[in-house]
Amino acid sequence: MDYFKNKFSKANQVRQYARFLDGRSPIFSQFGQNVYASDVVQMCIDVIATEMSKLQPKHIRTDSNGMQTVVKSSINRLFKFSPNELMTTRDFIEKVIWLLYLNHNVFIYPVYEIKTDPRGNRTKEYTGFFPLNPTEVTFIQDSTGKLFVELCFPNSSRFTLAYSDVIHLRKRYSVNDIMGGGIDGQPDNQALLKVLQINDTVLQGLEKGVKTSLSLRGILKINTLMDDELQQKRRAEFEAAIARGQTGILPLDLKGDYIDLKPDVKLVDKDTLEFLENKVLNYYGVSVPILTGDFTDEQYQAFYEKTLEPLLISLGQAFTKTIFSNREMDVGNEIVFYQKEMMYLSTTAKLNLLKTAGEQGLLTDNQKLALLGYPPIEGGEKRTMSLNYIDVNLANAYQMGRKGDTGNE
Repeated sequence: MDYFKNKFSKANQVRQYARFLDGRSPIFSQFGQNVYASDVVQMCIDVIATEMSKLQPKHIRTDSNGMQTVVKSSINRLFKFSPNELMTTRDFIEKVIWLLYLNHNVFIYPVYEIKTDPRGNRTKEYTGFFPLNPTEVTFIQDSTGKLFVELCFPNSSRFTLAYSDVIHLRKRYSVNDIMGGGIDGQPDNQALLKVLQINDTVLQGLEKGVKTSLSLRGILKINTLMDDELQQKRRAEFEAAIARGQTGILPLDLKGDYIDLKPDVKLVDKDTLEFLENKVLNYYGVSVPILTGDFTDEQYQAFYEKTLEPLLISLGQAFTKTIFSNREMDVGNEIVFYQKEMMYLSTTAKLNLLKTAGEQGLLTDNQKLALLGYPPIEGGEKRTMSLNYIDVNLANAYQMGRKGDTGNE
């Protein structure tokens, strides 16, 4: 954590615990991780984090006519390849999503410097975005009511930051005033834990059942009365006979009978196992085809709309709210996480999209090439469209003109 010491400010002001509406203490320890021992849980989060890591964050500005332009800014320079010295953009987004699912909260600290231009205007120049993983979070406020967040890290370092300067993403934001998760600001995984415990019990039972069924193969019936020592000697002779047998025929005398026990392994039925697994998958909004990678366009679209899109919207709004002032947002500045790299469409669907959007002149030649996985070409920024489409008003005028011509004849 020493790396971050020069990144955070520690203003020495008189502050007190923030007061919440429900009267609870604003101190939250991070965080329960019991459910993440499950392989199914980890696979679900990994699928979500991997897909989200394909996003391309951009600082854009929308003018009064609705036209959007990508701004030449320090934010876009960082988002293009490396939001901080330790991570690529893909690493950064993946870590943010993992922390969000682990803790139901994630804090991102944007580091910036204040620059003054020749006209005296002060602007923020961002130098990095850092996802944080504190062990304890405390909310405090000063005499003016301004909210601060004190973050404690594993090495006992503590840093106090203005809450307005921290990007805070929440999951399952419900009963707590400021934190995601349950009433205590921690992941509320009790319902999921019950399913995982049942699943673990079933799997352990399967393991023991298989071992027990395969360990006892037969019974040697000795048709005479003998003491324990003679029984052990007789059993040893029988086992030696089994070890020497190469023909598959085991010789026995009249004193012994061998009763074969056919292995009959009792397993839990398939429907029960699938029910338990699907309970976990449904909890995270991940279907079996998405987990295995064998999905259709429709299945991925459902996964995107149910699971990924809410995260995408949350990322854009949280970054925009923290990075820009009210005035900057009023003039159209925002952060958008574009999902163009989520290439889930089949080849047939891509060709249909090219035909429809291309004929309407909605795509440049380079965008069409990118959709098929090809690199851009020189001069590929031009747009082409089909002449088979005309303005509706022109079509009506054309039809009326044709009608008039027919009437004159």
